Amino acid sequence: MSINRVNISGNLTRDPELRATASGTQVLSFGVAVNDRRRNPQTGEWEDYPNFVDCTMFGTRAEAVSRYLSKGSKVAIEGKLRYSSWERDGQRRSKLEVIVDEIEFMSRGQQGEAGGYAPAPSYGQQGGYAPAPAPQQAPAPMAAPVPPAVDVYDEDIPF
Repeated sequence: MSINRVNISGNLTRDPELRATASGTQVLSFGVAVNDRRRNPQTGEWEDYPNFVDCTMFGTRAEAVSRYLSKGSKVAIEGKLRYSSWERDGQRRSKLEVIVDEIEFMSRGQQGEAGGYAPAPSYGQQGGYAPAPAPQQAPAPMAAPVPPAVDVYDEDIPF
């Protein structure tokens, strides 16, 4: 048995490219930079080393997602690895890419008075997509509800 699942989060390295196959299937291609943290042997300091991952998404979701992504957007992706090889100009080429099944937008939205994040849509394989909410005035900060006072002691727990 083998498992082919990938979970990554990072920032888009370029604007996504949307195109269509001859049969009309939408294909969205983009790159994600994922940092790897290692200790520098000379200085002993921790340093970030980027890994650049090519990602591809298919279908109507690809078209919908393309409207919300741009260079620098932070995303979390779940998918599977796919290896491709081909020949161009007499040279053998290959690449390993992630075929995206799920994507979640993690970029900071419009910041309200409370300093929170605007909701970001998530696109899954089972669902379609919901259009982005129209920009609105940030709601006034609300106090967190206070839970009722309950006296619970260790003797009250039955185990």
